[in-house]
Amino acid sequence: MQNLPTFDDVSAAAQRLVGHAHRTPVLRSRTADAELGAQLFFKCENLQRMGAFKFRGAFNALSKFDAQQRRAGVVAFSSGNHAQAIALSAQLLGMPATIVMPQDAPAAKIAATKGYGGKVVLYDRYTEDREQIGRTLAEQHGLTLIPPYDHPDVIAGQGTAAMELFEETGPLDALFVCLGGGGLLSGSALAARALSPQCKVYGVEPEAGNDGQQSFRSGSIVHIDTPKTIADGAQTQHLGNYTFPLIRRDVDDIHTVSDAELVAGMRFFAERMKLVIEPTGCLGFAAARKLRAQLQGQRVGILISGSNVDLDRFAALLAG
Repeated sequence: MQNLPTFDDVSAAAQRLVGHAHRTPVLRSRTADAELGAQLFFKCENLQRMGAFKFRGAFNALSKFDAQQRRAGVVAFSSGNHAQAIALSAQLLGMPATIVMPQDAPAAKIAATKGYGGKVVLYDRYTEDREQIGRTLAEQHGLTLIPPYDHPDVIAGQGTAAMELFEETGPLDALFVCLGGGGLLSGSALAARALSPQCKVYGVEPEAGNDGQQSFRSGSIVHIDTPKTIADGAQTQHLGNYTFPLIRRDVDDIHTVSDAELVAGMRFFAERMKLVIEPTGCLGFAAARKLRAQLQGQRVGILISGSNVDLDRFAALLAG
């Protein structure tokens, strides 16, 4: 196994991101505190550049490219947020970017990716292999492939979100992190073990796509078919060769929530906190609500991952 990233890598990433990534706010809600009987701290990565935490990992990875890599450019595959993050980071760093995206990705995400200067290549997520398409493009055109989660520089960059949260709040009793491929969760776990060693770290997946939970409990990476869930940012099929060992080592458990519970979370954020949050971004809060009995009196961190959702889709989900 390759060398796994460490908290030192997270700290180095934080330095690279100074002046480029937003230091996003940590918001509170008295209503949420009362409902759960706990103190909740929401790390709002929905207010990050391009609307999601993914900017952190993308910019960190691309900022380490050498001159030849920058000239040739980057290729990435993504359902949307990593796509926008890579395209924006490449634009800021003056390099070309090719992004492989599913045909059914939210229109707003495809439009934003193109708006940041990315060249978009569409594929069918149910019949085609995005990783193979990305590898082929990299080989044909001399591009550097940066995957959405299974890369040490991406993991280190994502971990800076939790690092900032702990710097602002001090030690926490529990931290809930949404889980797709595991970049944010494994990076967050590195930060938690270094800055709040007693904190319980929980990953949260959609019920339909619990490959991470299955992998965590079986001890080996489980592959699943593309799950059908409104949490499009968590429609991953498996954890990565970097993320899985970090999650196994540093995460306490992985929970799942239903699409209906995600919609309830979206409604709470919109009504009570005036935040537009995409379904995937509600995973952590939805799980904390389910586990409120064991969180009584605790200080609980919740990472809100992003806000990139078509407004028509957002309205339709809330209308039910």
